[in-house]
Amino acid sequence: MIHIEKVITKRQLKSFIAFPNSLFQNDPAWIPPLHIERLEHFSAKNPAAEHIEWQAWVALREGLIVGRISAQTDTLHRELHGDDTGHFGTIDAVDDPQVFSLLFSAAENWLASKGARKITGPFSLNINQESGLLIDGFDTPPSAMMTHGKPYYSARVEQQGYTQGIDLLAYWMRLAELHFPPGLAKLMAHARQKVSIRCLNRKKFGEEMQLLRQIFNSAWQKNWGFVPFTEREFAVMGNQLKFLVPDDMIFIAEMDSVPVAFIIGLPNINEATADLNGRLFPTGWAKLLWRLKVSGVRTARVPLMGVKLEHQFSRIGPVIALLLIEALHAAFGKWKIEALEMSWILESNSGMRNILEKIGAIPYKRYRLYEKEL
Repeated sequence: MIHIEKVITKRQLKSFIAFPNSLFQNDPAWIPPLHIERLEHFSAKNPAAEHIEWQAWVALREGLIVGRISAQTDTLHRELHGDDTGHFGTIDAVDDPQVFSLLFSAAENWLASKGARKITGPFSLNINQESGLLIDGFDTPPSAMMTHGKPYYSARVEQQGYTQGIDLLAYWMRLAELHFPPGLAKLMAHARQKVSIRCLNRKKFGEEMQLLRQIFNSAWQKNWGFVPFTEREFAVMGNQLKFLVPDDMIFIAEMDSVPVAFIIGLPNINEATADLNGRLFPTGWAKLLWRLKVSGVRTARVPLMGVKLEHQFSRIGPVIALLLIEALHAAFGKWKIEALEMSWILESNSGMRNILEKIGAIPYKRYRLYEKEL
């Protein structure tokens, strides 16, 4: 018999967080997330908690956890997309239709009690954090802050009445294979007369992070399911980036001294933590610091990039993105990065996809966002 239990205590939350480690223990592509980071993510320390209300559940069989799920409402999402919206997330379970059915029933009943009639997901906890159900690309490890899953998940979710909302793509690029075809190179050379690229100014770090937030919120505002970043969210993110990202992995593009776009390169933390089993104590901290600051990692991810909305559909907009990628490529070479993931890209974003494929990137993972009306 399967029992659904609401996650209330810290002990239950720890079990909720730890469950995927047992589910994926025989999966060579699985990389356990840092337990301490997940605890903070599902706490009031997460700045998104200011506008997100969430609840989690686990499914138990004979006292052992066999599945988990979360449900959440986001006031910022509701302001933009309707006060009848809600979301599910962190869905992981054994391959049992009953487990999935009971978990989704718990989540949907809770969401209905919060006035939700339109459900999208999975998000952990919203679209600006881990998003999407892995559909293709199970044979490679997830990059930092990206999700993993089981091949049967999609069928089990769809059995609950969920249909495709939109797909997200992750692109893989080996730096040695990056190239700018003559036509693009000519456009880039012409654009350099109007566009300047600079590194983030660490002396004004707080101001610079808020500048990036403004660009991001402008760049992404028309995208599917968009939720703006708050000032505090970007401030907290900045504190994390100070530790993880060298100055020359954050670039800002300016036109007439006005910032119009940016790109952030993030050393792939998952590569550095793959053998830590999610633990930083007692020796994990030292290993992580050594790998990030001394021995280095060989892969990276571009988690954030944006060109202000008013330039996206101009002739120079896509070229600005190319100039930012070119600048980041040079920095990656300095840090001996060999390959990077560009993620995630909306499948409908044909402009960015065409750019990436022309310069040597290939789509290698697909994630799906689902939707359902109650």
